[in-house]
Amino acid sequence: MRARRSVERALNPAHSPAKRPLDGITVVSLEHAIAAPFCTRHLADLGARVIKVERPGAGDFARAYDSRVKGLSSHFVWVNRSKESLTLDLKQPAALAVLDELVAKADVLVQNLAPGAAARMGLGWQALHAKYPRLVVCDISGYGNDGPYRDKKAYDLLIQSEAGFLSVTGTPQEPAKAGNAIADIAAGMYAYSSVLAALLQRQKSGEGSHIDVSMLESLGEWMGFPMYYAYEGAAPPPRSGAAHATIYPYGPFPAGDGKTVMLGVQNDREWQAFCEQVLIAPGLASDTRFATGARRNKHREALKRLIVEAFASLTAEQVMKRLDDAQIANAQVNTVGDVWAHPQLQARERFREVPTPHGPVGAMLPPGVNSSFDYRMDAIPAVGEHTVAILRELGRSDDAIAALRSTGAIQVVE
Repeated sequence: MRARRSVERALNPAHSPAKRPLDGITVVSLEHAIAAPFCTRHLADLGARVIKVERPGAGDFARAYDSRVKGLSSHFVWVNRSKESLTLDLKQPAALAVLDELVAKADVLVQNLAPGAAARMGLGWQALHAKYPRLVVCDISGYGNDGPYRDKKAYDLLIQSEAGFLSVTGTPQEPAKAGNAIADIAAGMYAYSSVLAALLQRQKSGEGSHIDVSMLESLGEWMGFPMYYAYEGAAPPPRSGAAHATIYPYGPFPAGDGKTVMLGVQNDREWQAFCEQVLIAPGLASDTRFATGARRNKHREALKRLIVEAFASLTAEQVMKRLDDAQIANAQVNTVGDVWAHPQLQARERFREVPTPHGPVGAMLPPGVNSSFDYRMDAIPAVGEHTVAILRELGRSDDAIAALRSTGAIQVVE
């Protein structure tokens, strides 16, 4: 596949890897943690120049979350490749002046500072639009720029709770949060798609847009099925662990070798094949307790006992072979460590190496193999690594840079 795409590009120079959708677009980001950095990393993947503004010293506080990746934070490595790091102490007027010059030349400003912080620095939408009408401004916050929750602190777990996610996730005995920061991820992805839409809109109107992305609304969109399931006061879907709340059999089942197989039977046709080819119990398909999806869900405990009994003499590999032969959807229950060596991802060459201040590390290519360009997969920056280069680009002399450094307005990487 990759070899074929390379030949196609060689025959068509317009499809050179150097030409990406966002080449020539500059994004300035006042970002920390996950939501905004996730958005801007995706913009960088498409070729945008992303200038990440960090505090002198520690920089983005996500840099210190852990040290799992050659001494670097797993969170930071995930969402910050292909960016330039500029340190500015935005409490100092000289640093704000630098930021203003950058914004004047930028296409997009993304920020997820504390509620109201950007506006207090003169970086609210109204003020920016009056000076730079083509600028796209994207604000990412927990609850949005207005409403009674506007100033409330918001972390991923808290938004999972507010959006009702915890009420449908976990076991009947105890709710559980998602193992990844899904509220941040949802907000980052809607910010990303909204910025792309705003850039397309600017081509038509000639003006930038204001985008107000709320973590609550982003995760709320993902809660559509449970919300409609509980429409007009109906009972919500029950918490059912790794099983499906309303479809059965659907979820994890133990095999005789102690491993677990994940499977899903979606309809009555698949149920018939499951009974005949997997359980080797064709008569079970006509058992009145299990004849329809609703009845299988109602009698799931009895059905689970029968499935576990049938699988007890089989290894997980044997169960999956039967499921594959019957064309029943199934999967291994991998650990996150297993994903690095997943045979499908390896076969599709979905990993690259990217440089970091501590040496190269693996990185997964963005989803969506595109025949017309290659994603940008550049280095993860050290704090302030590009400060001097950016200041010189703005016309600052060595003396001016030294003056900024002497007051702590910037941090320079030696």
